[in-house]
Amino acid sequence: MLVTLSLLNLSNWEQKEMNRRFGGGSCIAIRTGHSISSRFHQAFAASFSDPAICGASTWIRKGLPCVCFNKKASYARIFMNVTPLQAKRLKRLKNRAKVYYDATRQEHQEALRALWSSAFPGQELHGLISDEWKKMGWQGKDPSTDFRGAGFISLENLLFFAKTFSISFQHLLRKQGARGVAWEYPFAAAGVNITFMLMKMLDLHTTTKPRTHVSAVFVHILSENEWAFDLLYCIAFVVMDKKWMEKNATYMEFNEVLKSTRAQLEKELLLDDVLRIEDMPSFRLLH
Repeated sequence: MLVTLSLLNLSNWEQKEMNRRFGGGSCIAIRTGHSISSRFHQAFAASFSDPAICGASTWIRKGLPCVCFNKKASYARIFMNVTPLQAKRLKRLKNRAKVYYDATRQEHQEALRALWSSAFPGQELHGLISDEWKKMGWQGKDPSTDFRGAGFISLENLLFFAKTFSISFQHLLRKQGARGVAWEYPFAAAGVNITFMLMKMLDLHTTTKPRTHVSAVFVHILSENEWAFDLLYCIAFVVMDKKWMEKNATYMEFNEVLKSTRAQLEKELLLDDVLRIEDMPSFRLLH
C-alpha cells in the first residue's frame, strides 16, 4: 500500500529535523510491520521488513509505504492516502473522543467504579459522588464535573493506565501530596488535561485528514497498534511527571510543563526509528 504525504507547511522545528535527517531530500520510507497490541491485550511478536533506500524501486515489493515530503515556501497542506485500516481506526478513535461522560449511563458508572478499584484495591467506595474522590486528585467530590474538558475517553485513558502499567500508575498516584499542595499537581485532573492535550496534538477534533507531520505519523502508528493513543497517553503522563520533578514545578506552572511534555512527545514521534509507540525512548519510563 502506497502512502503519499505532501507537506508544504512544516514548522521551523520540523523543517530543521527533515533537513537533518534527509539532507534536504524529498523522500523517506516508513517500514511496516505486523500489528502488536499492548499488555492490555494479548501481545504479538512484531516482524519488520528491511530498511528501504530512498529512490529504490523495491519499496512496494518490500511492502514499505512511501512517504514523500515536498516543501514549498511557508505554505502548505497535507495530502495523505490513508489505508482502509488506518481510516477505520482513526474514525473509531475520533468517535471515542466525541463521547461525553454521562453520569446516567450504566457503562460510564461502571468504568468510574473500575477506576476506583484499580487505584485503591480493597478499599470500598461509598458513592460515585463522594469526598473520597479527592484523594485521587479530582477537583471536587463529583469526578464527572472534571470530565467535561475531555469526555469519557479521559476516563478510559486513566483506567487503561491503571490496568496496563499499574506500577507507574500507583507510583504517581501515591506520591501525590508528598511535597505539599503547592508543589504537586492533582493526579486525576492532570490526567484529563493530558488527554485533552493529546487530542489537540493529533487533530482528533477535526473531520479532515491529518494536518501536521506529527498527526500523520501517528495515523501510520495507529495501524500498527489499535491502542496507540492509550499507550501514548501513558507515556505522556510519566514524561509530564518527570519534567515536573526536574523543574521542581509548582501548580501554577502546570500549563508550562504540559507544553514542554507535548514538545517532547512530538520530537520522539518524528524520530527515524520510531515505528510503534513502544519504540519511543520515553516508553522505557513505564513499568
